[in-house]
Amino acid sequence: MVPLVDADALAYAGAARQARLLRDGEVSARELVAATLERIERVGPALNAFRVVFAERALAEADEADARRGAGGARPLLGVPVAIKDDADVAGEPTARGTGADGRPAARDSDVVARLRAAGAIVVGKTNVPELTIWPFTETLSYGATRNPWSADHTPGGSSGGSGAAVAAGLCGVALGSDGAGSIRIPAAFCGVFGLKPQRGRVSLGPGRTEAWHGLVHFGPLARHVADAGLFLDAAAGDDAFAAAAATPPGRLRVAVSTAAPPGAVVRLGAEQRRALDETAALLRSLGHEVAERPLQFTPTAGADVLARFLRGIHDEAAAVPHPERLEPRTRSMGRLGALVRPAAVARLRAAEPALRARVDAVFEHADVVLTPGPAGPPFRVGRFQRRGALVTLNAAVVKVPWYGIFNVTGQPAASVPAGFDRDGLPLAVQLVGRPLDEATLLSLAAQLEAECPWADRRPPVG
Repeated sequence: MVPLVDADALAYAGAARQARLLRDGEVSARELVAATLERIERVGPALNAFRVVFAERALAEADEADARRGAGGARPLLGVPVAIKDDADVAGEPTARGTGADGRPAARDSDVVARLRAAGAIVVGKTNVPELTIWPFTETLSYGATRNPWSADHTPGGSSGGSGAAVAAGLCGVALGSDGAGSIRIPAAFCGVFGLKPQRGRVSLGPGRTEAWHGLVHFGPLARHVADAGLFLDAAAGDDAFAAAAATPPGRLRVAVSTAAPPGAVVRLGAEQRRALDETAALLRSLGHEVAERPLQFTPTAGADVLARFLRGIHDEAAAVPHPERLEPRTRSMGRLGALVRPAAVARLRAAEPALRARVDAVFEHADVVLTPGPAGPPFRVGRFQRRGALVTLNAAVVKVPWYGIFNVTGQPAASVPAGFDRDGLPLAVQLVGRPLDEATLLSLAAQLEAECPWADRRPPVG
């Protein structure tokens, strides 16, 4: 079969279009996966997005997908290449989580990986993360620094930094991320792609666990297009509503604009990031939505709630690795900070969660969606935190991304939506926050924004 699509256009097409091309016979799974692997080999060294690539296995699975399609089989992601963040298990491969402290191979696929495979997706590799997925940058002593396709001098963010870089550079159709305090939305923002943290529990964290970091962690997609994220979430959540939502106009919505951050968070919103927020609000008004400033309300301990669960979660994971002596010094320091958060304190915070959620969600009496800033400033430069201690690095991270972690505590869906570029050509983004269980409205509204300002038409210089 001779491909009917230009190789670069195919690489940047995204999962939904790739699935259509495969379904229509314009490209085979073998051709698509081979082109993806060639691109990873060619562009990958400049970005270091992947820790490991499953080239032979992916090609064999592509042949199986072509045979299945030839026999009349139909699955929504049949033959589409996907990348898996290296905190989700792929059978037979260690789940490294950015560290040399744990090399045990996984006994089976994570539930989310199994569901993606059942939908026909082909796993091409596992993407790099910061050690134990702690930081909003992706640099480790074990696996090196991952770089941003828009500027190799800058980080793609974290902790799903490898996934964000891979999607932005056209190294996969869509990628799995996880989000414990912004770890899908931060790299999506820094890499100029769409990222969705679904409702807590929407996508299984199993097998063997129902939550991580004391309820903070969610699995979700990073994607070039909103339609890709909807298709991914249908497969990952075992539903069929999300791709349809991404294809459905949102109607007239009430949008609350808020720059309020949880108590204790330092807010220093950059001028260009403020411009992105204001321009998005103006665009929403021009589309017929009712847009008004309505600051989010928080309980007095909301900021401490995020930090306490985050630190205790790191402590628990650091204590569980088979070779803790191999952890980076900064990670060990974070584990010691987490030990100061006693289990009884976490239990009290969990008991108070409904009150916090009610306080935050009171805004939805007057709004359907909340619009907030994305990151407070541009991506960190690669190497900025080399040899820096835990507290210095933690403080810098909190200042950069104060609007994300609270929605991991409340558990409701939130998305990062591209919003243009700054004067240096680095992506800007805003955050959309939905009602509990209402990913559909976020997907629909984000797709409308994408149609007005099609961010995926612009390709990064690296790749």
